[in-house]
Amino acid sequence: MATIRVEVAYALPQQQELIELRLEEGATARDAVEASGLLGKHPDIDLDGRNKLGIFGKLAKADTVLRDRDRVEIYRPLIADPKAVRKKRAEEGKVMKKGGGPAEEKPEASGA
Repeated sequence: MATIRVEVAYALPQQQELIELRLEEGATARDAVEASGLLGKHPDIDLDGRNKLGIFGKLAKADTVLRDRDRVEIYRPLIADPKAVRKKRAEEGKVMKKGGGPAEEKPEASGA
């Protein structure tokens, strides 16, 4: 049977793990994570509960069959709900800015 090359990625706040593997054709995302050794190295990973999987940034189920050169990503749960953070900022009256520059006030239109 033919083999495929895949990567498994798991990012922590201070480091990223990227494991390259060769698996049998027909292997699933779960097979890749299990073969990577990351479950033993990081016991906090829970594929049946708190951690979701993705392939190149798109959510995928653990039983998704992989293709050659796929990258399986193990996602950690969010620390804070983005909607709740935005709502709290709005309630506090903080100006939200888009992009990296400072928030600017719009100039007043003057009638000539």
